Amino acid sequence: MIVDRQGFRLNVGIVLMNEQGRVFWGKRIGHDAWQFPQGGIDAKETATEAVMRELHEEIGLSPEDVDLLGITPYWLRYRLPKQYIRSGGKPKVIGQKQKWALLKLNCPEQKIRLDLSSSPEFDSWRWVDYWYPPKHVIFFKRKIYQQALQALEPVLKRELA
Repeated sequence: MIVDRQGFRLNVGIVLMNEQGRVFWGKRIGHDAWQFPQGGIDAKETATEAVMRELHEEIGLSPEDVDLLGITPYWLRYRLPKQYIRSGGKPKVIGQKQKWALLKLNCPEQKIRLDLSSSPEFDSWRWVDYWYPPKHVIFFKRKIYQQALQALEPVLKRELA
């Protein structure tokens, strides 16, 4: 886990779209909470490498199964509400600092697998409209989802044109 000096954990978020421009929406295992795939950036790993690793760990896809359409050139940040900050953790994490990637599925959706990791993130998934997630993700991630989708929207529009 890499945490910057301000307490933000370096992370990536993945927006996986299908041919129709709908996006992957995963239900967190054991919770009634839905989100995009995301995960931490490891030491000596680029954001793009982290995206591809997380893609495989969380939804079972390899780099050959997707086209990387774009990645935010800048970091987006969100703070965790106080009740979600782990006390006593070293280093103290107050939020996440993320780069977001837009990927297009280029294989049959049946290749999506949620059970390849020793600790799966999701127990089900579905395709949703591009602007659905910011309204339905946990409250403290809504702004960053909005920012990420706005930043990636020009890439999406070019792809669907």
